[in-house]
Amino acid sequence: MSISLRSFLHIGTKVKQALLAQDCLLCQAASGDRLLCPACERELPATAAACPRCALAGSSDVECGACIANPPHYDASCAAFVYAYPVDGLIQALKYGGQLALAGLFAHKLHQRIGEAAGVDLIVPLPLHPARLAERGFNQAAEIAKVLSRLTGIAMDAQLARRVRNTAPQTDLPWRARAANMRQAFACEQDLAGVSVAVVDDVMTTGATLDEFARTLKRSGATRVENWVVARTPRDV
Repeated sequence: MSISLRSFLHIGTKVKQALLAQDCLLCQAASGDRLLCPACERELPATAAACPRCALAGSSDVECGACIANPPHYDASCAAFVYAYPVDGLIQALKYGGQLALAGLFAHKLHQRIGEAAGVDLIVPLPLHPARLAERGFNQAAEIAKVLSRLTGIAMDAQLARRVRNTAPQTDLPWRARAANMRQAFACEQDLAGVSVAVVDDVMTTGATLDEFARTLKRSGATRVENWVVARTPRDV
């Protein structure tokens, strides 16, 4: 008894689905080979109207008053989600729980938000200090950036810049102290003249860390720096 190639491939697909079958991370419903079931994916808090420079939610897509009055060193920001439930828990699961598969989910969602990413020459993950990297074992921004590089076809360079100061965690500091905490935290010896850079990170809160990193990249000649972040904290956080 012979079997057609189409039937063989169909059986192979079914076997793969059975082997990869899992429960949704959020509701434990069957989700096949996906981390989240379709219902939970639809409930993720996607961003809406926001300032194109700092990605802070607002009533329109025009640059906010804060960015006009005190322009940051970065030129644009794009966030896939609002930093709220359940995205906050998923980011914590990646960052502190080592759930690296979530990096792929975040990258795909961010890629959908970014679109064609026209004009970007290079993707750079926000670097961790070596001590923090050794403690965690991986850089969550680099894991997301790897997938984004494959999806966009844009080269990624995780060694472009370094974090040279092991700063106190930003979450432990009041907002006004965060910019001072990050001052001269990064170094970049590469010549970036004429290069447009997209910086990848998991969460953007005040933007102080990304602002200092953009300052470092522009000192090395970068003509434009964009932030691609998984989530942006709302105004009142």
